[in-house]
Amino acid sequence: MKKSILGILVLALALLGCTEKKDTAVKAMKGDVAAGKALAEKTCRTCHGADGGGVAPAIPHLAAQRERYLLASLNEYKNGKRTHAALRDIATQMSEADMRNVAAYFAGLPAAPSAAAKDVKHTSPYEKGKALAAECAKCHGEDGNAKTPGTPTLAGQQPHYLIAAILEYHRDDRKLTTMKSIMRDSDRLDLESLALYFAAQTPVQRAAPARGDPAAGEPLSAMCGGCHGARGVSIDAATPNLAGQDAQYLAKATKSYRTTRQNWGMQRYVAGLNDKDIDNIVAFYASQQPKAGDQIPSSIQEIAAKCNRCHDQEDSPSMAAPKMRGQDKDYLVMALRGYRDGKRESTTMHNMSFPYSNAIIEGLASWYASQPAK
Repeated sequence: MKKSILGILVLALALLGCTEKKDTAVKAMKGDVAAGKALAEKTCRTCHGADGGGVAPAIPHLAAQRERYLLASLNEYKNGKRTHAALRDIATQMSEADMRNVAAYFAGLPAAPSAAAKDVKHTSPYEKGKALAAECAKCHGEDGNAKTPGTPTLAGQQPHYLIAAILEYHRDDRKLTTMKSIMRDSDRLDLESLALYFAAQTPVQRAAPARGDPAAGEPLSAMCGGCHGARGVSIDAATPNLAGQDAQYLAKATKSYRTTRQNWGMQRYVAGLNDKDIDNIVAFYASQQPKAGDQIPSSIQEIAAKCNRCHDQEDSPSMAAPKMRGQDKDYLVMALRGYRDGKRESTTMHNMSFPYSNAIIEGLASWYASQPAK
């Protein structure tokens, strides 16, 4: 009995010793806030301020940011996964303990007041696109569903294609004086916003074509289907949808590749078709049920809701996702473009942001910058 009691006591002491060692190891992993403050005031204050708020546009706020994210970021600068000459030099001179200390210091500060949250007027690209679409409504309809024969439907059209088409009119690659004059002073973000608005609208069926045989056109459309989809609904944001499009417009557009429109593949294919073939192909596509090729988000908040699944959650052991609310807008734009363009290493972020145009990124960054920091 005495041996049993002695054995239990020894085991308990051993377990207690293990627990104390584990607690000591955990404490050792935690940063020293006082040491972090001293180092931050020496190396970080010039850009990130005494309160952890960026002192100029495109410099991120670090105050109240997640500690694990700050530590992961410093390591990425140190390892060259993020490109910033000054930060890489600073991080290279830090030990692991230094980085933990600095991360702990900034994470423990109260959220810095964001000038962007007060000064940035949030404008969704969808709202901006709708306002710009007023210029197009008299021909293409308020929602992009044109009713005039010969005028194309824009609703549900692929956004990158719409941008490319407008630019072709502006460059005079496509000959139409009216289109060239409309939005001639618009910048790229305006065009993207307009394209997003029309792409998010629901297309409706146009009138049945007066010429051509859809049944005869279907086999002739086999080559077209490689880019435009078997039934005229494209899966490529830069390739237009043809399903349910106005027949007169399709016929004119197709024949223009014989003369003025520039596209090597289209020019070669159309060169082998006669007018009757084109009328039949057009009749086939015009008789198909139109639908948008991609599910276009209807608002920036809809996109933000997806981002919040990671960025609004408490710190996760499997992912070091930063807080975004109240962050500097210009920094968010720069970071999101970096992930989209592959300049920052993150497969998840690259896949999420790859479809986003500059207009969406601007709108998303503006929305987060206008939110109160947590």
